[in-house]
Amino acid sequence: MWRAIWRAIFHWFVKLTGVLPYWIACRPKFYYEDKKAQSRKLKGKAIIAPLHTSVWDVGTMMMTFFWRNPRCVVAELMFEKNPFLSFFLRSMGSIKVDRNANDFRFLDSCKKILDKNGVVEIYPESRLPRKGEESPLPFKPSTVYLALKSGAPIIPVATNGKLFSKKRTCVMIGKPIDAAALYDESLSEKENVNNITKYLRDKIIELQYELERKSEKKA
Repeated sequence: MWRAIWRAIFHWFVKLTGVLPYWIACRPKFYYEDKKAQSRKLKGKAIIAPLHTSVWDVGTMMMTFFWRNPRCVVAELMFEKNPFLSFFLRSMGSIKVDRNANDFRFLDSCKKILDKNGVVEIYPESRLPRKGEESPLPFKPSTVYLALKSGAPIIPVATNGKLFSKKRTCVMIGKPIDAAALYDESLSEKENVNNITKYLRDKIIELQYELERKSEKKA
């Protein structure tokens, strides 16, 4: 209980102290695939699935969905960088995943949050693209597995990755994806998860193209 109260206080402290600097430095612009279907307001449980462009993506999502406190899935590497960062991530309620251990217990932690109508933020690529790699990277199946097990909708999000630069930070929010509605009972679970994961990746690529088109038109 006290841990949950501390997380809420810390999360709101970070947002309230960071919102003005963020808006001044990034001048965010928000676009929607269908604003009536999904705006910046999240109702009930949800899985935010953004394209991964920068370590600052977490801050962008925090400010995009300002009125909710997403619990972000974060790689073990970030927890091990230094004690201050580890304290910050734990205070924010970040969910640690060890990518080298094939440990999927983080999905149980995510499901518990969603079962309480919380919001989980998970990056399907699982890491940032390295120099020379094509973006987006192949998607891991964890996001879809979590959606199927929890019944939570997936909110696909694309960004232009422009942070603290002359260009505005632009965000495109897609319509919620109901993974269960895409499930084909004639196929195995693995086949379904692979198909829905491909659908999610294709949707985010589509949102990215649309975001680029709208951004160029506004420029």
